[in-house]
Amino acid sequence: MSPQRKATVVSSTVAAILTLIKLVVGIASGSVAVLASAVDSILDMFVSLFNYFAISNAEKPADKYFNYGRGKIEALASVIEGTIITLSGLFLLYQAIEKAITGEVSKYLEESLVVMLISLIITISLVVYLNYVSKKTHSMVIKADALHYKTDVYTNIAVLASLILVNLTGYEIVDVFIGGAISLYIIYSAYELIQNGVLVLLDKAVDEDTVKQIEKIFLAEERVNNQHLLKTREVGNKIFVEVHLVFDCLITLMEAHKISDRIENKIRKINKEKNWIINIHMDPYDDFESNDEGHLVN
Repeated sequence: MSPQRKATVVSSTVAAILTLIKLVVGIASGSVAVLASAVDSILDMFVSLFNYFAISNAEKPADKYFNYGRGKIEALASVIEGTIITLSGLFLLYQAIEKAITGEVSKYLEESLVVMLISLIITISLVVYLNYVSKKTHSMVIKADALHYKTDVYTNIAVLASLILVNLTGYEIVDVFIGGAISLYIIYSAYELIQNGVLVLLDKAVDEDTVKQIEKIFLAEERVNNQHLLKTREVGNKIFVEVHLVFDCLITLMEAHKISDRIENKIRKINKEKNWIINIHMDPYDDFESNDEGHLVN
C-alpha cells in the first residue's frame, strides 16, 4: 500500500472514532458547538474514504484510454471535498441560528470538555502525520486532507473555549456565537481547496519562477537560437512541459537530439522530487510568426 493510501486509511479510521464520540456527547449535551464538530467529523470520514478511492485511481499507470494517466482525479477530489466542507459549514451555521432562536440549554459540559480535549490531541497528531506524507509524496489529495484536519484543530480549540466559557458564565449565547464562527471559518477554509482543484483541472501553468528557470535553460544552449510555444501544467507530482526549440539549421538530427536530452536533464534538476514529462519539438528555423497556433497562444 502506498503512503498516500495508507494516510487516507488512517484519517478515515480517526474520523470514524471521533464521529462516534462527538455525536454521543453532542446529542446528549445539546451543545451546538460539539454537535457542529461531530457533523464535521462525519464529513471528514466520508471525504477520507473518497480520497482513498481517488488516490487508488490516480496511481494507475497511463493506458490507451487515459494517455496522460488519471492524475487529475486528485484535483477533482479536492473540488468535491471543498464543496462538501462548504455545505457542512452552511449546515452548522443553520444549527447555530436555530439554537439562538429556540434558546436550547447545553448539558454535560464537563464530559464534553474531556471529549473535546481528547479529540484535539488526536486531531493534532493526525495533522502532523498527514503533513509529513503530503511533503513526501506531493499528493494534492493528502495536502487537502491535511488542510481539512488543520481546520478541525482550530474548530476543536474553539469548541473547547465555548464549553469553558458557557461552564463559567452560563451564557448559552457564547456557544451560539462560537458555533457560528466555526461554521464561517469552515466555509472560508474550503475556498482554497476548490480553487486549487479547479486550477489544476483547467491546466494552469506552473509558477512564474519555474517557467523562468526553464526558459533560462533553453537559452543557455549555444545551438538553440530561440524558443516558443512553451506550455506547462502540473498534476499531482507530475509537471508537463511542451516547447518548440529553434535550432541552428545546419545542426544534425543526432546533435539536436543530444542537446534536447541534455536540456531535459537540466529541467528535471529544477525539482528532483517531481516527475517531469517533457516534450520538445525541434524547429530548423523560427516559424512562430507564421504559425496560427502561435498567434492564438501569443
